[in-house]
Amino acid sequence: MTKYCIVTTTCDKLEIANKIIDTLLKKRLVSCCQMSKVESSYWWKGEIVKEPEFLIQMKTKKDLFKEVEKEILSIHDYETCEIISFDINEGNDKYLKWMEEEMK
Repeated sequence: MTKYCIVTTTCDKLEIANKIIDTLLKKRLVSCCQMSKVESSYWWKGEIVKEPEFLIQMKTKKDLFKEVEKEILSIHDYETCEIISFDINEGNDKYLKWMEEEMK
């Protein structure tokens, strides 16, 4: 069974994105984060919405997911925010070892 995952979330404010990243790193709940600007399209309250957002990808341990989720929810300002996880099934051994050492 895989031990690690990538958690993603999106937000529309750079300040909130940076606060999520900084908080999770400082609490050692993630080993690494990447942030990208994206154009999101989705259904919201009966309408299709298109707007710029920041996509954050975070590498963590699967057993830390609930803590990561709790921290994101405490910072995020969306009514319903994306917080989803993808298993890391394989990876460079040296990188996975580094991830392990950088998280609690």
